[in-house]
Amino acid sequence: MSENQEAAATTETAAEAKSSGALKLHGLFAHKVGMTSVYDEQGNLTSVTILKFDPWFVSQIKTMKADGYEAVQIASSPKKAVLSSKSEKVRMKKAGFENGARFVKEIRGVVPEGATVGQKVDIASLIKGDVVKITSKSKGKGFQGSMKRHNFQGGPAAHGSKFHRQPGSSGNRTWPGRVMPGKKFPGHMGDENITVKSVRILEVLAEEGLLLVKGPVPGSKNTLVKLMKE
Repeated sequence: MSENQEAAATTETAAEAKSSGALKLHGLFAHKVGMTSVYDEQGNLTSVTILKFDPWFVSQIKTMKADGYEAVQIASSPKKAVLSSKSEKVRMKKAGFENGARFVKEIRGVVPEGATVGQKVDIASLIKGDVVKITSKSKGKGFQGSMKRHNFQGGPAAHGSKFHRQPGSSGNRTWPGRVMPGKKFPGHMGDENITVKSVRILEVLAEEGLLLVKGPVPGSKNTLVKLMKE
C-alpha cells in the first residue's frame, strides 16, 4: 500500500468512526492473545504480539472542576447480576450495561470534544505506525532465590565453596547493626506492572478487533494491556 492509499484509508476510517459516533482517545486497553511472526513490506520476518480489543464504552467523564483532573473512564465486559452491587448497576446503567462491568479503567488527559457517557470507544484511536507506551502486569514466578530474582552469579559449584546459590553476607558491623533497606534478598518475583516504551503498532485489524504490536509484551495470555500514544 502506497503512502497516498494509506492516508486515504486512514481518512476513510476516521470518517466512518465519526459517522458511527465512536470516540477516539489517545490510548486503548486490549487483552494479550499471544505471539506470532509476520512479514513486513520489505519482506523481513518480524515477531509481533497479538492484542484483542473488546468493545469499550464511556462510563464517566471526569473533569477538573468535579474530580481535580481530566479523564475518560471506560468500561468493558459485562458482569453477571449476582456479582454486581446495586450501586454498580445504577452507575453502569448510563453506559449501557445491564449490570456491572468486569473492567473499568481511565484514560487520563484532555477529554475529547463531544465525549458522552455510553459512547463506544473506537479501535481506530490507534493506527498503523503509531508509537505507543505499553503497560501490563508481568508473569508471577512465585518465591525465588537471589540468583534468579536479581541475576546474581552465585558461588563456585565445587572446591568446597559451600555457598553455591546462597545470597552471601548481608549484614553490617556493630554499627549500624542491621540490614540496610533495599538489600537484594530472595522473595516474590514478577507479578508487577512493567512499562515498555517506543513500541510500534504494525497493524490494526478493525473488523477482527485485533492489534499487532512489534516485539514482546509483558504478561501471560489474557493479560490486560494499556497502550498510550507517546
